[in-house]
Amino acid sequence: MILTDSQIIETYRAGDILIDPFEESQVQGATYDLRIGEQGATTTSKKVINIRENGYIIVQPGDFAVVTVFEVLKLGPQYVGRFGLRSKFARKGLIATTGPQIDPGYHGRLIIGLTNSPKPVTLSYGDHLISVEFHKLQEATTRPYCGPYQGRLTLGPEEIEAITQSDGMALSEVLTTLRSLSQNVGALTTEMKTFRWLIPAMITFGIAVVATIVAIK
Repeated sequence: MILTDSQIIETYRAGDILIDPFEESQVQGATYDLRIGEQGATTTSKKVINIRENGYIIVQPGDFAVVTVFEVLKLGPQYVGRFGLRSKFARKGLIATTGPQIDPGYHGRLIIGLTNSPKPVTLSYGDHLISVEFHKLQEATTRPYCGPYQGRLTLGPEEIEAITQSDGMALSEVLTTLRSLSQNVGALTTEMKTFRWLIPAMITFGIAVVATIVAIK
């Protein structure tokens, strides 16, 4: 059963699903919107960015990025979450590569992986990033989540290393290089076309000069 807006609020008040901070303005018809949090990193920047201090993070075309959400979640053993990227970001070319399931018993701050194409996308601190729908199971699970992301509130060493220590050029840098090469080839082609027309003109001019000199003699 997917919880409706009023059921999300009731479940929160009962303590079965905790969202910190919880704001009723984030509750939609059958989802809860989670916002862009403090940390992020991209394969172009190759460093962890404090989105709160910077105000935003830019995901370049071809980038892989990770960002933390603002809220901390805690799901009871009878609840599971499923999330998706807000459509306003999906329409800009972003694709969420994380999830989409939040297991019963999970506690922590979600870390969202993103890839981008074809234009730069700006993610502002506190903006709505993903929508989560909550499902109530017929009975509580006997195997609540206890994996490596339990209790995580910040980017971990594996996410940071994957981005900051990536070998070679990021895809965004490859795309930028290819665009630059394409522009250079285009400019060279234009110059060659001009030069192609210039050669006959120079030959004609030379013949005319020689003919004039012969006629004078």
